[in-house]
Amino acid sequence: MEIPHRAAPSPATSHAMGVILAIDYGKKRLGLALSDESGVTSRPFATWERTNRRRDLGRLRDLVRDERVRRIVVGLPLHLDGSPSEMSEEVKGFSERVRKALGIPVDLMDERLSSWEARQTISAAEPRRQTLRGSQARIENRKKTPLDDVAAAIILRDYLQRARRQDGARD
Repeated sequence: MEIPHRAAPSPATSHAMGVILAIDYGKKRLGLALSDESGVTSRPFATWERTNRRRDLGRLRDLVRDERVRRIVVGLPLHLDGSPSEMSEEVKGFSERVRKALGIPVDLMDERLSSWEARQTISAAEPRRQTLRGSQARIENRKKTPLDDVAAAIILRDYLQRARRQDGARD
């Protein structure tokens, strides 16, 4: 199966989308972000520590129900040249399990550079610690601030922008 350069949202995303959940999948954590009902904004929601497949899917099922999620987008980790990374197959398997368990559409979205952008965003927003100097303070701040929900919001933002561009081309 060929991996798209940037995964395209399906035509069902046009106009009244409903809430979309984005997931930045990791072995230890899931970063989560939600859109608004109209698919205009993206906001970090939470970073969940992973437990096991059954419990993770149960928590996602509750979130989908509580937030009235209509679609899920999962970040697909690719190398900078667009080739699959070591995690690509694991993410595809996770996405398929989520689709089957929750019964709603699940799309994959290229997540290249989303973690880098999340680090940049957090670094710009965090006050620097006065007790440490220079790069040591930045390293200390990054260790304490999970990036996963911000990375998920970036993935969702890119997905929503692509959907809007495709809608504009169809009008």
